Amino acid sequence: MTNPATLEHQVFFTLIQIIVIIFSARVAGFAATRLNQSRSVGEIVIGLLLGPSLFGWLAPETFHWVFKSTDNSVMSIMSQIGLILLMFQVGMEFDFSLLKDQKSRRSVILITAFSIVVPFALGLGFGFVSQSTLSTLKGEAFPLFIGIALAITAVPILGRILMEFELTHSKIGVITIASAAANDAIGWILLATISATVAQGQFSVIDVSGRLLMLILYVVFSLVVMRPALKYLIRRWSTPSDGLPSELLTSLLLLIFSSALLTSRLGIFAIFGGFMAGVLVHDQRGLVLAWRDRISPFINIFFLPIFFTFTGLRTDIGSLVSTDLWLWCGALIFIAFFGKLSGCFIAGRCSGLSIRESINIAVLMNTRALMELVVANIGLDLGVISPPVYTMLVLMAVLSTLATTPLLRLTLDPKIRRSFTS
Repeated sequence: MTNPATLEHQVFFTLIQIIVIIFSARVAGFAATRLNQSRSVGEIVIGLLLGPSLFGWLAPETFHWVFKSTDNSVMSIMSQIGLILLMFQVGMEFDFSLLKDQKSRRSVILITAFSIVVPFALGLGFGFVSQSTLSTLKGEAFPLFIGIALAITAVPILGRILMEFELTHSKIGVITIASAAANDAIGWILLATISATVAQGQFSVIDVSGRLLMLILYVVFSLVVMRPALKYLIRRWSTPSDGLPSELLTSLLLLIFSSALLTSRLGIFAIFGGFMAGVLVHDQRGLVLAWRDRISPFINIFFLPIFFTFTGLRTDIGSLVSTDLWLWCGALIFIAFFGKLSGCFIAGRCSGLSIRESINIAVLMNTRALMELVVANIGLDLGVISPPVYTMLVLMAVLSTLATTPLLRLTLDPKIRRSFTS
């Protein structure tokens, strides 16, 4: 039984952390928009600055009092719940009917394949070359993990950037988000496989095949059974004046968390379940607008900054103590950019997209942000990567996300760019 005094102590410091995080994230998001960046970029950066890299370095005693006076498990759980809800709204924001076009489907397949294979191969090579310096592990776990870390794309933040640019109903936006979702699903399966390999000490083809089969069955069941059931509930409980009735909201939350629970058990992580739940209702525009008006602001303002700050608390740029480590960091970032940009551009051109469209998609797919931070946290928890490598991956995630908005503004079709900036 929890001691009431201990519980009150935890509540007190959790509330202090929430106040600091929400206020800081709001200010940083506003500053980012003034610098023509995505609000998400400001939230990620302030999350890092609130950690030991700046706040802990400038005012160690105050930092420890705010963030280390109690267990951070509450903040960690809240951040994961927020990610699941964010993935739901990302899934519901996109018009996947555009994928009925055969050319678009071909683009998604090629971009998904190239966005994984090219960065993964480069990351694998980097991992083997740097293993003796950056890792104490022997075997393939470290190189495989680096390969996955470079192959991943950040669906949640990518979704927010596409929404801010009003690209959710464009061919570029839908191809990109579909490719990124498929990219992440495959990446999560590979990550789960490596996690199992680290835990069990061996690789199992049967285990990987089983996970993939269960994922396919889950997607089919969702589309064939759950989607018609959801449409019936929406028709029954929703009217033009209702917005988002409490019965419908309750059903949606049960769906989101049940779907996340299932995908968590399948070993591809809970946030994919949230995304799939959103895909099931993406064509219910009244519901999408009601969720955007009533629920989305709370998720973006409350939950996401908590995750960014939780990641920042584990990132210490001071852990890169030597010139050699900074050189390895620079090499990792260069390889990450080159692999994702070149792979996606080549895939876009091979699938028949224009040069401008291929560049746009490559820039967007290079956004790693949130998912890179998730992967880095898992790697650190498993002991596959060290704190310096964790810091390198976080810096790579931040820089790739910082580059997305200015590069997208620079390369977008002038008509789209004028529409966004007007």
